[in-house]
Amino acid sequence: MPFEMLDPVRTEAELDAMYAAPLSTSIRKAKTRLTPAYRGMVEASPFLVIATVGPRGIDCSPRGDAPGFVRVHDDSTLLLPERRGNNRVDTLRNLVGDPRASLMFLIPGISETLRVNGRAALSRNAALCHSFAVQEAVPKLVIIFHIEQVMFQCARAIVRSHLWDASRFRAPGDAPTAGQMLADATAGEEGGTEYDATLPARIQATLY
Repeated sequence: MPFEMLDPVRTEAELDAMYAAPLSTSIRKAKTRLTPAYRGMVEASPFLVIATVGPRGIDCSPRGDAPGFVRVHDDSTLLLPERRGNNRVDTLRNLVGDPRASLMFLIPGISETLRVNGRAALSRNAALCHSFAVQEAVPKLVIIFHIEQVMFQCARAIVRSHLWDASRFRAPGDAPTAGQMLADATAGEEGGTEYDATLPARIQATLY
């Protein structure tokens, strides 16, 4: 269908005509620094998604570790170790070119999430990186995140999705496996059942 037939919204004025004004709580919950409660959300979270933008485009990547893996340096600064990954370093490439970034913290079983917007820098300071060592593995970099806005997100999306409802968890095989997705992406040259069979052990061996 041609884009022109989709009746696109093109201006903020058009949006304002469609939606009511936000409640005062939606405005007042946004702060420029961590409150004690917002700090508690960061310290309880084992998982976040980081969004960045740069010359090559946009990126949205997961990060996770034991709760508290994101260290609160002070009420306006977060420290995020860059753990071992696939070496694409899309997030890091973006941050070198453009410091703007957003974080979304999730806590299993908790329906509220925490949104943090700000600017980030990459530190290779040896002492700082060593302070995040796990199993003697030292991250090469630490992301220093300077908070410009922080707020909690209401529970509606989590409730609608039943994200933490164990009775709705999918079983292995209900969705494409990593091996299947890789095989599709490489026209069968890589991936497949052997890839899936060895993947759990590879992940455990290369976590840090």
